[in-house]
Amino acid sequence: MSPFKILITDGLDESGQAVLRSSHQVDDRTGISAEDLLKVIPEYDALIVRGRTKVNAAVFQAASKLKAVGRAGVGVDNIDLSAAKEKGVAVVNAPLSTSLAVAELTFGLMLALAREIPRADSALKQGQWIKKELEGVELSGKTLGVIGFGRIGVEVGKRAAAFGMNVIAYDPLLEADEIQRRGAEPLALDELYASADFISLHLPLSIQTRDMVGAKAFSQMKDGVRLVCAARGGIIDEKELVKALNSGKVAGAALDVFTEEPPGKTEAVLHPRLIGTPHIGAQTAEAQSRAGDDIAAEVLNVLEGKPLRWKVA
Repeated sequence: MSPFKILITDGLDESGQAVLRSSHQVDDRTGISAEDLLKVIPEYDALIVRGRTKVNAAVFQAASKLKAVGRAGVGVDNIDLSAAKEKGVAVVNAPLSTSLAVAELTFGLMLALAREIPRADSALKQGQWIKKELEGVELSGKTLGVIGFGRIGVEVGKRAAAFGMNVIAYDPLLEADEIQRRGAEPLALDELYASADFISLHLPLSIQTRDMVGAKAFSQMKDGVRLVCAARGGIIDEKELVKALNSGKVAGAALDVFTEEPPGKTEAVLHPRLIGTPHIGAQTAEAQSRAGDDIAAEVLNVLEGKPLRWKVA
């Protein structure tokens, strides 16, 4: 079999690259511009990306040899799946690789919200001792509402239960008995909003989920709710979130993802009751190693005509 040409545009852990280089030609063009990608993509049989590269219809149109697009992670909202299907290009991802990393960050953000850890650290480094202003809340005894009870949501639920939280969940793709089997009390979405002290979102970005947490959703939530999202930007309407933070309906929010990334100095980012991180959910050494190995193996499966584990389109 002649070596295939594989293009990497957003970086890939060295162990994954080594798997690919053992039998094929690999070009790591991390940071390549959209314009240059269109120029070079006709040369390649496979493309491996993360979240930065937009694999749109124009890319697929230009990619005369392309057989596979691999997403080194979970979300594929930066890949035009319809265009991929039309061109007969397989899209695969690595859905198991980053689940623990995202779940742990989610719980870290929840703790940071509950105890105002970033504010405490920032004040101390400025020489301020604001101990009396930092009366937080305990997680024990509180209700966590998990929206989207797949792999990551379940891992968050396990950690919440270990902290003594009551875990409730909503997932439109799961039956109530399956949610219960996974460790949470199943509720309708409006019931979850009305019951949860903390809410954590674990949904893909789609037509159905874009801006789903907006004015109506906030009106259904308990006063003083705390909101965490390390899923996808665009699920929360950030303008409505600012209104909810200003009114006190939402006591605090912690976001790892934003509608536009990087978001710049938006009203949401600068809000004193919002904790923001720059989409670092999958940024652990362990997760990146797993993602590299998993996507390398799956892209090779496409190129070599072997059975696929994680075909998205």
